[in-house]
Amino acid sequence: MGNRLSKLYTKTGDDGTSGLSDGDRIPKNHARMNAMGSVDELNSVIGLMICKLNDADMTEFYTCVQHDLFNIGGEISMPGYSFISAEKVRKIEDQIDAYNELVEPLKDFILPGGSEAASVCHIARATARRAERELVTLHQLDPVAESTRQYLNRLSDLLFVTARIINKAHGEGDVLWNKELS
Repeated sequence: MGNRLSKLYTKTGDDGTSGLSDGDRIPKNHARMNAMGSVDELNSVIGLMICKLNDADMTEFYTCVQHDLFNIGGEISMPGYSFISAEKVRKIEDQIDAYNELVEPLKDFILPGGSEAASVCHIARATARRAERELVTLHQLDPVAESTRQYLNRLSDLLFVTARIINKAHGEGDVLWNKELS
């Protein structure tokens, strides 16, 4: 791959449009751009979460997730393409299953919180849910691969159980919702 970013500003977006990988230009507030932006934001939050982790295996796994998210952004930028395979979805599901074995079964709702790393993980989870909603909105306008939609759905579940694992590793319990305090 050659040097594709020779200039960081092009001024081509000054009219309120952004370019897709196929050369088409669409409004910056188009559902495709919203989905792409939320996936990028999710990738950034996961990058922050990785900085807070003290677990090499988890760091390696989530670094691979970041690459997948970058590929999802590319997929969104190229209508009709799919980069996320069913195998990628299975890897997320396998990780959820493995992490779930390490924590107690849920009996109550959990609030975002505990350790700082787990709190950042919960922010990533909420961002993943928004990215998924925006991907579904895009899918209603222009089909998005089922495996890509599944990946974001499973990723938010993985981030939930990851927050529980992080809190456990930090000696923190889950922050349980107390209906009496509301």
